[in-house]
Amino acid sequence: MTQDIAGLIGAVTREVTGREHDGRPARVIRASRTYDTTMEDVWDTITNAERIPRWFLPVSGDLRLGGRYALRGNASGEITGCNPPRHLALTWEFGGEVSFLKVDLSESPDGGTHLALEHVAHVDDARWNQFGPGAVGVGWDMTLMGLDRHLASGASVDPLQAMAWLGSPDGKDFIRRSSDEWCRASIASGTDAEAAKAAAERTTAAYTGAPPKDG
Repeated sequence: MTQDIAGLIGAVTREVTGREHDGRPARVIRASRTYDTTMEDVWDTITNAERIPRWFLPVSGDLRLGGRYALRGNASGEITGCNPPRHLALTWEFGGEVSFLKVDLSESPDGGTHLALEHVAHVDDARWNQFGPGAVGVGWDMTLMGLDRHLASGASVDPLQAMAWLGSPDGKDFIRRSSDEWCRASIASGTDAEAAKAAAERTTAAYTGAPPKDG
């Protein structure tokens, strides 16, 4: 599987912020990029139960406002907002924790569809300091890459092939570049540079299986 890794990484704009959510401090990561297709096509791709497995994971449940969904082997939750073809919001329930996800679509001034993904989570300082935003951000970069491949070709992403690619030198390069970019976004948000770099190294190691440089 040949990929333009630099192009895929560079296509995404990343932002890290913080705010209150449900009366508690929360961490916010935001990833956005433009796809060369219509809003209706992107909306169908991210909400149609027949298309979601072609680029992400098999999904089941009641896929409508107020319904519950389940991604095989991953998260489940409730659909809390739905305004076709512009806005989707849901809870993201995984590992005994609940976070909050929303996706907004808009027409790009240069053509195509701009997708903005925001993930809000209550993360304790110890875990945030250990891994930083890349712990979640790298995973979303992988997801946006899968969406790009499907929208560009119409083909399904083979999960086994995708996992094999992530373990290849090119796949590990993608992970490291993604982690580095989330590190830069973390520094831009005010995180100490050395602390952000150490967290990014630990995130990269967690995804690739390589020991972190900081030991």
